[in-house]
Amino acid sequence: MNLDSSLDVLKGIGDKTEKLFAKAGIGNLGQLVKYYPRSYERFQPPAPIRSLQAGGLAAVQGTVTEILTTRHLKGLSITTGPFTDGEGLLTVTWFNMPFLRNSIRSGVPYVFRGRIKQKGQGLLMEQPAVYSPEQYRALAGELRPVYPLVKGMTGNMVQKAVRQVLSEKSLLRDYLPQELRARYELSEYNFAIEQIHFPKGEQELTLARRRLVFDEFFFFILQLRRLKTARIKEVSTHRLYRNTDACHLAASLPYALTGAQQRVWKTIRQELAGESVMSRLIQGDVGSGKTIVSVLALVTAAQNGCQGALMAPTEVLARQHYLSVTELLAQNSLPYRTVLLTGSMTAKQKREANALIASGEASIIIGTHALIQEKVVYHDLALVITDEQHRFGVRQREMLAQKGRTPHIIVMSATPIPRTLAVILYGDLDISVIDEMPADRLPIKNCVVGPGYREKAYSFIERQVALGHQAYVICPMVEESEAVDAENVVEYAERLQEKLPPQITVEYLHGKMKPDQKNAIMERFLRNEIQVLVSTTVVEVGVNVPNATVMMVENAERFGLAQLHQLRGRVGRGDAQSYCIFLHAMEGKQIQERLNILCQSNDGFAIANKDMQLRGPGDLFGVRQSGMLDFTLADIYTDAAVLQQANEAVGNLLEQDPELALPGHADLKRHYEVLVQNESGSLNL
Repeated sequence: MNLDSSLDVLKGIGDKTEKLFAKAGIGNLGQLVKYYPRSYERFQPPAPIRSLQAGGLAAVQGTVTEILTTRHLKGLSITTGPFTDGEGLLTVTWFNMPFLRNSIRSGVPYVFRGRIKQKGQGLLMEQPAVYSPEQYRALAGELRPVYPLVKGMTGNMVQKAVRQVLSEKSLLRDYLPQELRARYELSEYNFAIEQIHFPKGEQELTLARRRLVFDEFFFFILQLRRLKTARIKEVSTHRLYRNTDACHLAASLPYALTGAQQRVWKTIRQELAGESVMSRLIQGDVGSGKTIVSVLALVTAAQNGCQGALMAPTEVLARQHYLSVTELLAQNSLPYRTVLLTGSMTAKQKREANALIASGEASIIIGTHALIQEKVVYHDLALVITDEQHRFGVRQREMLAQKGRTPHIIVMSATPIPRTLAVILYGDLDISVIDEMPADRLPIKNCVVGPGYREKAYSFIERQVALGHQAYVICPMVEESEAVDAENVVEYAERLQEKLPPQITVEYLHGKMKPDQKNAIMERFLRNEIQVLVSTTVVEVGVNVPNATVMMVENAERFGLAQLHQLRGRVGRGDAQSYCIFLHAMEGKQIQERLNILCQSNDGFAIANKDMQLRGPGDLFGVRQSGMLDFTLADIYTDAAVLQQANEAVGNLLEQDPELALPGHADLKRHYEVLVQNESGSLNL
C-alpha cells in the first residue's frame, strides 16, 4: 500500500463507494489524506438565551415549558414549542419530526443545539439536535470534522477511510528537513495530517493547519523561484520594435487612456523591444482597463510578423474578448487575422482554426485552455497573455509559453492583493499596477444591511429591471447544507422567481455545472434573456455585462473584503448608475464595521490592505477569499505571516542548494517533483 494506491485497498470501499469518492476528486490514498475538512463542529458550553443573536449556531440548556404541538402545512409537519433557561425564552421548531411531540417532555432538562433565527420580536431555534445534559457534557470541547460532500457520500464514510490510511504511519513520511521545521516551529507531517482531520483540541488544530499552510506556500514559491531563475538567463528571440499600429489604435480610441494605462503601455513597449524576455504582471481593479493595454501588445506582435495569444479562464469571456478585438481591428482597418479556439467548438472548427494558427495566417489567437492542447502548433508565438491568472496553474501558463521560442509573457489579474504579498505570490514576474479608473465611470453606490432589508432589495431589483437593467444575486452555497446556515443558489433562485413578477426571468449559475451549461447561462444573461442571475462566486471572473446595475450579496459576512470588491466589479461597467447591496445574516458590531469598509472605498488595493490588517490567525475556518488564489487551506490574508516565512525559507534553501542536490534534500526534491508533475492544487495561482 502506498499513497498512489487506489481506494479499493481499504476495507469497506467497493466499486460504488469508489465511484462516489471519485466524484469528489478522490482517486487514490494521497488525495484522500489531503481531502481536508472544510470546518469543524464545536460543542461549546450552553449559552444564556438572552445572549443569543440571530444567525449564529448555539447550544442552550433548559426545559420545554409546555407540551409540543404539531401542525401540518402543505404536506409538511411542523412540531414546535416554547423553551426557557429560566431567564430567557425562545421557540424551538422541527420539520417532519412529529414523534418528538411524545419523546420531549415538558419540565425535563435538555440541551438543544441549532441555528438561531429571528422570529418577529423573539428568537427561533430551527431543527435543533437534542441531548441530555450528561450527553452534551461528554461532547464538550470536541471538534468533529465536517467534510465537503457530493450526493451519496457521508462524513462517516470519509472519516472511516481516512482513519485507515492514517493507521499506516509509514505512508506519511515527512519531506521537510528537520532544521527547517525547527527554525519555523513547524509540526511534524504525520501529526499535522492526523490533527487536521481529527484534532484533539484547538491548539492541535492550529499547529496542524499552520504546518500544512506553510507547505502550500513553500512549494508554490519554490516553483516560482525556479521558473524565474531559468527565465533570467533567457535572451529575447523576438525584438518587437514596430508599434506604430498599436500607437495609432490607442490614439483613435473613443476615450483617452488613463495616466496609469499610458505608463504601463510605455513599459510594455520598451520591454517588447528589449534584449530580455518580458515577464510582467498587470494588476488592476475590475474595469481599470487592463484588457485594452493587452490588446495593444497583441497588435504590436502582429505588426512585427509574429503571433500573440490571449488565454481566458472561461469560454464566454474568451468569446467576448474575440468579438471586441475583431471589431476594434475592423474599425481601425488593421489587417491582422484573429481566431477563436475553445473546447466546445466542433472538430471541423478546431481544424480550421489550427490550420490558420500553424500557417501563421492568424496573428492574434484568443481562447481557453484549448490553446495549450498538443494539436495546437503555432507558427511564431512571440507573446503570451493570460487573463485572470489566479484561475490558471503556473504550469498551464508555462505550457502556453512553451508553444513558442521564449515568448514574452503578460499576466493580467484583477485580484486586489497588497503589494507586499503580490511580490511573493507573483515572484517570477515584474509587476505593473493600473491604479486609476476611467474618468467616465460612475462610482458604485453601496449599502450594508441586515436580512430585514431583503424585501426592499427585491423591490429595488424589480424597479431596476423595469428600467431595462439586470441584476446579480450572489449566494455562498450551491446546495443546502446542514452544517452551514447560508443561502444556496438552487433554492434561492426558485424562491426569488416566486417573489418577482413572472415576466422577470431568474436563473442560477454555479461552479458544479458543466462548462456548456455555464456558457449557455452567461450568453443568455449577456443578451438580457435572463434579468436576474443567482450565482455563486463563479461570476467574479466573468464577462462584461454593461447592462447589469445591481449586485446583491447574501451572507456577505462569509466572504473576504477583497472578494466582495471583485464581485462588486461585475456592475458599474455601463453608463447607468450601479448599486451594490451587502446583506449579512449574522449580527455583530465587528461584522458591520468590516463590511462598512466597502462603503468607504472603491479602491481594491486599499480594501485588500485593510482586509489583511483585520484578519488574524484566529479566523482559521471563517471568512475566506473563496476561489481567490486557490490554495486548499491557505488564505493569503489570514496567513500573511506564514506566507512571508515560507518565502524566506525558500530563499534560504535555494541560496544553499539551488538544484536541491544535497542528500538531506532528497525527500523534499522528490515531493516537489511529484507536485509539479501533478499540477497539484497547492501550486495553483
